[in-house]
Amino acid sequence: MVSLAIVGTLLAFSGGPQTAAPAIPSTGAILLTSPSSGSTGTSPVGTIVDINTSEQVLGADGLRPLGAGTGMVLTADGEILTNNHVVEGASSIQVTIPGHGSSTATVVGVDPTDDVALLQLNSASQLPTITLGDSSTVQVGDPITAIGNAFGRGGQPTATTGTVAAVHRSITARDPSGTSSERLNDVIQIAADVHPGDSGGAVLNAQGQVVGIITAGPSQSSGNGTGFAIPINNAIGIVNEIRAGHGSAEILLGERGFMGVAVQPVDPATAAQLGLSGTAGILVAGVQPGSPAAKVGMTAPAVIRTIDGQAVNTLDELGNAIHSKVPGEQIQVTWVDQQGQHSATVTLASGPAV
Repeated sequence: MVSLAIVGTLLAFSGGPQTAAPAIPSTGAILLTSPSSGSTGTSPVGTIVDINTSEQVLGADGLRPLGAGTGMVLTADGEILTNNHVVEGASSIQVTIPGHGSSTATVVGVDPTDDVALLQLNSASQLPTITLGDSSTVQVGDPITAIGNAFGRGGQPTATTGTVAAVHRSITARDPSGTSSERLNDVIQIAADVHPGDSGGAVLNAQGQVVGIITAGPSQSSGNGTGFAIPINNAIGIVNEIRAGHGSAEILLGERGFMGVAVQPVDPATAAQLGLSGTAGILVAGVQPGSPAAKVGMTAPAVIRTIDGQAVNTLDELGNAIHSKVPGEQIQVTWVDQQGQHSATVTLASGPAV
């Protein structure tokens, strides 16, 4: 299972048509308890939520914490906008709204390529909602406020102020282990501190309107006055496609297929143990009891070689092959273990992406 916790990881970026303005230092994180003076938008208090995810541990009965992030309330009945990487791989999603308590949420749809996810609270009504701005009007030098769940501490959201440093940037963000990366295009660069846990948070303009979703930041947990955000116009376009039920190669609706394996790259020692001449494929380090993989006889250690006839040699390739399926769909899997090569039709269940 691969999850991109982009905020808090090292990233590289390439320039767009506008160059960065001189950076104005942010004020540092402050506790957000009231709307900014002069703001014409809805107060962000109560519209910015904490998201905590858990995953099923292979061979265990309970859940363990997976990560923490931020989201925004889109509708009074509990639609939540966040990043795909905040909820990717989660078996359980818990959303806490300051002043309104906590509720579980389900995934309505995601766009992994653009790092957008739409959630639905299981029970909600009369919630305050964010005020949407127009990200096409954002310009270099505009003042902004970035709001999120800094360091995943929960409670009232924190805010930092800064400016727009550049628009239309392209970035490559990597997960902490460096084994997976994600390319994001047309993002807004901000001169403001962002921290782990801020992913899915809001970038507000001077009118208190949301113009971006925080998605990436520096590798240092303390921040260095730089962050990146998905333009809100792009995100809402994806949300509207999800609402309309328009699934595609990029937009995935509902729960994803689950095979029930813990995976990692193949190391030379395991390849030799299994009699393989190289490290092609993906190592199965664990199999969830009762899972689809277990039902077809897959055991660890093993190396998955193909899905539906296509070679899988990276974690991204395996995740994409399974992530594109929904519960109940079937895939043809070939793998190698100490007993030899096997092939089976796996009927996917409901759960995290792998």
